[in-house]
Amino acid sequence: MVPRFVVVPAIPAQTQSLRAGQRSYCKASPCGFDLYDNQDKLRLQQAYPSRLEAEAACQRLNAERQPPLTSVPLNCDKGCPPNA
Repeated sequence: MVPRFVVVPAIPAQTQSLRAGQRSYCKASPCGFDLYDNQDKLRLQQAYPSRLEAEAACQRLNAERQPPLTSVPLNCDKGCPPNA
């Protein structure tokens, strides 16, 4: 099963562009990591400076979104083996 939230590299913001002959180069600032929602197919607005922080937030969000485990009762009306 694919987790709902995953960590992805953030889209770099352009800071300036340089022109060298025929080519132009863009300098991009490192901007960290984002969380991506696989269910809604979008990036969350909050950015994290390190991958470690993003992974912690991702695990927290995935844990909050998981449905609680339900216990299934055993059908022991016809006699259960001992220690069942």
